[in-house]
Amino acid sequence: MSEMERTTPVLYLVVPCYNEEEVIEKSAQVLGDKLRRLAQAGKIGEDSKVMFVNDGSKDRTLLLLHRIAAQDALFSVVSLAGNYGHQSAILAGMMTARQYADAVVTIDADLQQDIEALDKFLESYMAGSEVVYGVRNDRHSDGFFKKSTATMYYRLMHLLGSKVITNHADYRLMSKKALDALSEYKETNLFLRGLIPTMGFPSDVVYFDVKAREAGHSKYTLSKMVTLAMDGITSMSVRPLRLISSLGFIVFVFSFVMSVISLVDWVRGYNVPGYTTTMIVSLLIGGITLLSLGIIGEYVGKIYMETKHRPRYIIDTFVWKKEDVMDDREERTE
Repeated sequence: MSEMERTTPVLYLVVPCYNEEEVIEKSAQVLGDKLRRLAQAGKIGEDSKVMFVNDGSKDRTLLLLHRIAAQDALFSVVSLAGNYGHQSAILAGMMTARQYADAVVTIDADLQQDIEALDKFLESYMAGSEVVYGVRNDRHSDGFFKKSTATMYYRLMHLLGSKVITNHADYRLMSKKALDALSEYKETNLFLRGLIPTMGFPSDVVYFDVKAREAGHSKYTLSKMVTLAMDGITSMSVRPLRLISSLGFIVFVFSFVMSVISLVDWVRGYNVPGYTTTMIVSLLIGGITLLSLGIIGEYVGKIYMETKHRPRYIIDTFVWKKEDVMDDREERTE
């Protein structure tokens, strides 16, 4: 679609939520005010909405979301049957919203991602971009550990051939065209940050500053970050398997050389105890073997999960109002 063909889009903000009762009402107020200002400025259509996705929250998040949606038709709620994870919650929201929207923006409920960057997102969309990535200007707000590990992770991903964008989380705009294409991807092991850049649509980058969290604390624990990192590596690249092959060849050459040296020493009659050498070689080969088995196991596990063809999420309830009419949808799976 060219720039001249594009009209004012209906925009949906997809907001994944997991145990966000401390911040959800404030987030709804801020997001709602922003959408209304954009609509008044003629930048988005009047039918634009904020779509919250409840990812199996165990606190009062869902109750508060239903209350918010009941009071204002600007808000919609998709509630998943259980906790399917951040990536699946985002996908559920995007796939639901694409039925109604011309463009969808995903943003976290804590509002650390600058909502005012939406103006630039829309400008880029109107200029022809199908995907617009929100990229943080820096990581000064992160602690030393998180900052250093994030930097190393992005470097590793690029080394492995992934097209993941440095310092881009899941704050992005996608057009309906891009969302329709994304719906064709059926993999269970989701890593949207690496998957979407491979689609090849015209894209742009918008930089923003990270803000302090409005309330509560981050639900992205260290274990969840490690899991996401492993999903990213194993979902987007087979280079670790190739590295295992290369490493195995190197160890084979090293072992062969050591065998020749040992044989020559035996022929020449040298009485070498060899305890240290034996221990080093044994530990080296054993460690490499266990590491290789672990990496291969990760890939086998991914293959196992993919072959099951289980739904990536199940929608329990969907609240969507237009002109104060409640639209009750039956349970659906994706």
